[in-house]
Amino acid sequence: MQSILKIPGLQFFERGWLSANNILLTDANSATLIDSGYVTHQDQTVALIAHALNGRQLDRLVNTHLHSDHCGGNAVLQSQYPDLKTFIPPGEAPAVAVWNESALSYEPTGQLCPRFKFDGLLQAGQILQLANLDWQVMAAPGHDPHSVILFEASHKILISADALWANGFGVVFPELEGISAFQEVADTLDLIESLQPEWVIPGHGAIFQDVDLALSNARKKLDGFVRNSEKHARYGAKVLLKYKLLELNQVQKSDFMTWAANIRYIQALHSMHAPHLQVDEWLDELLLDLERSKALAFKDVSQEKWLVNL
Repeated sequence: MQSILKIPGLQFFERGWLSANNILLTDANSATLIDSGYVTHQDQTVALIAHALNGRQLDRLVNTHLHSDHCGGNAVLQSQYPDLKTFIPPGEAPAVAVWNESALSYEPTGQLCPRFKFDGLLQAGQILQLANLDWQVMAAPGHDPHSVILFEASHKILISADALWANGFGVVFPELEGISAFQEVADTLDLIESLQPEWVIPGHGAIFQDVDLALSNARKKLDGFVRNSEKHARYGAKVLLKYKLLELNQVQKSDFMTWAANIRYIQALHSMHAPHLQVDEWLDELLLDLERSKALAFKDVSQEKWLVNL
């Protein structure tokens, strides 16, 4: 049964894949949204937030990290609410300032994110007053080296972003380029355990309370990746392929293969973990894995093979 968290001024929007969850926190002084979803869902994001705000303005936008599913709606919200102030973790601020998509995650993943601006930084140890509660900003590297989580001590609520889900955690993106980050995932899980949260609002999936089980699931998953880095590589590559297919819904296979072969993270994974295969052979293996798990289907159309999202 899904946990129900009832805190005055806190509204939770569980989003489908492509978009991360959104959390709206309001009080007499301000209305703050945490994370803004993916760009292809931006109209839905705007409608959800406008309905929840019921005529008031959105004052602040906070990004836990700058992956496209967490900040793809920033630009449209900034245009919708001209006085909106946006706050991001400091690590990628220089890249955002000049909009360097190669240094950000959008070019290496092949994902979309319209350019946005920021007004301030989220520093570890900082306290944000949201919905009449004090939320501490904490560094949570691993999934993303610059990610933060937010913890509210009086109700023991953790906004965990992609550092902890009920069934694990997000792809460890630095590892996709051969940068060691599994230990940072472990350290972040230890930090979360030390906080002893009673409620976790994850970046994806429903709010949950069985934190011990979630941590156990995450550590088992991490241990499997540490023991077999190729397992994480294949997982990461399949996530990138599935994510793009979610965006496109259906696409001619030859076009999709051309796209995938030119994505930096996929190139790096192929080079590190499957150099004995041609890139097309390796991609075919991954697509067949996704078909077996019922994440996609192959369809023949006019003698051309298409991929269809399931």
